[in-house]
Amino acid sequence: MPVPSYSNPKKRLLHTRQVLCKGYERDDGLFDIEATLLDTKGVETEFAYGTIPANGVLHYMRITMTLDQHMVIRQLKAVTEQAPTPVCSHINQAYAALVGVRIGPGFKQRVAERVGGVKGCTHLSEMLGPMATTAIQTMAPVLQHRLRQRAAREPGFQMPEHWVIGSCHAYQADGEAARKISEWRPGDDLTVGAPVRMNNAR
Repeated sequence: MPVPSYSNPKKRLLHTRQVLCKGYERDDGLFDIEATLLDTKGVETEFAYGTIPANGVLHYMRITMTLDQHMVIRQLKAVTEQAPTPVCSHINQAYAALVGVRIGPGFKQRVAERVGGVKGCTHLSEMLGPMATTAIQTMAPVLQHRLRQRAAREPGFQMPEHWVIGSCHAYQADGEAARKISEWRPGDDLTVGAPVRMNNAR
């Protein structure tokens, strides 16, 4: 087995995958998460159904997911614009089976049950992971703001524990970051609860 060289070896680009996710708040109180997946080949590549030219598109797929404030999928539309076989797009309608599924613990398992393997498309299903985390990043600040507005209106209302606590090393329940984010309120010192710039960031 050859030993990897770290002395700037020459490289040839063969493949590029780009996944782009965007999150939107709608004026009807729902949220849309839109994702695209684009695969391009760096060199001319032969497949059973034809040849992809250099810089040509192998996959171009889109999903739009509509969620309510409880992170339950209310609508999901999958579109395959480009794929290596003429039957790839035939499975797009299967993703409607995810309507009613909630993003949260067990989400990946429920996706696998409904559209895993031959019941779905490998690439469309892969997009659902980054879409789920994009949904959390999109909705969490809005939902926290709504909760704080409710707490201001209703003196007896008890704020739930912040969703991020216990989700990773930085926000372990007994840590400093968890304490600060629990105590932080809009208008407080912006250095508390705000993203931290690393010393070597540029």
